[in-house]
Amino acid sequence: MNETRNRLPYWLSAPGTFVILALVAVPLLLTFSLSLYPLLPGNSTGAQPTLLNYQQIVSDSYYHTIFARTFGMAALVTLVCVLIGVPEAYVLSRLSPRWRAVSIVIVLGPLLVSVVVRTLGWAILLGSEGLINKALVATGWVDEPVRLMYTFTGMVVALVHVLVPLMVLAVWASLQKLDVTAEQAADSLGASPATVLRRIVLPQVIPGVLSGSLIVFSLAASAFATPDIIGGRRLKVVPTMIYDQFLNELNWPMGAALAATLVIVVLTVSMLVNRIVERRYKQVFV
Repeated sequence: MNETRNRLPYWLSAPGTFVILALVAVPLLLTFSLSLYPLLPGNSTGAQPTLLNYQQIVSDSYYHTIFARTFGMAALVTLVCVLIGVPEAYVLSRLSPRWRAVSIVIVLGPLLVSVVVRTLGWAILLGSEGLINKALVATGWVDEPVRLMYTFTGMVVALVHVLVPLMVLAVWASLQKLDVTAEQAADSLGASPATVLRRIVLPQVIPGVLSGSLIVFSLAASAFATPDIIGGRRLKVVPTMIYDQFLNELNWPMGAALAATLVIVVLTVSMLVNRIVERRYKQVFV
């Protein structure tokens, strides 16, 4: 009886495990295996495994520029989402239940719209004849329209709008565990608001900030639709370059190598940041 009971969780999790293996693990393994074969004349794949594709990625400065732009954009988007999402989540946690429900609907509203539709909306706003440039010219801030489409800034703005709700949700979930009476006790003992935030609120917020940052960074680094529409074909990032290698150049091995490299780098950065932040968190707050 005990042996059967101990195996019950494994049997219950088995369907989900098989689905993940079939839809995630197997495609990743197939992609990685494809990246180990060279492209032959006539768009055929060689039979002997090689690291030539990865050697080209490591040695070619063109790929260095693309990867630097991709992860620089992802890091900046994550930073802006933290600066916007943390205060917004803190305000949400302090609202009355009625206004909190309304505010959550407003925050989650963009998630109910397709990423492509939201990005096309930003394309209209950021264009030379868009509402932003018309407002800037009408108010006299600029003499001529500012170039926002097909720029790094435009991609960051559009991605922040797409991803900041995820940061708000992650931080807000952490703040739900915060005991309000602890803040009141600290305030009654003479602690300043800055001390309350640093010693009581921040320890509760940091896990949510960390999880939200990892989600936002991963999604920003792997985003395709928004960089493709706002950045255009000239301002490439790794996902758009993977698309070009697969469908335009028909160089499937190189596209697979770029995809595998992107996954490896994102996982490595996420694990390193997680380890560093947790270590600093324990040193400062524990």
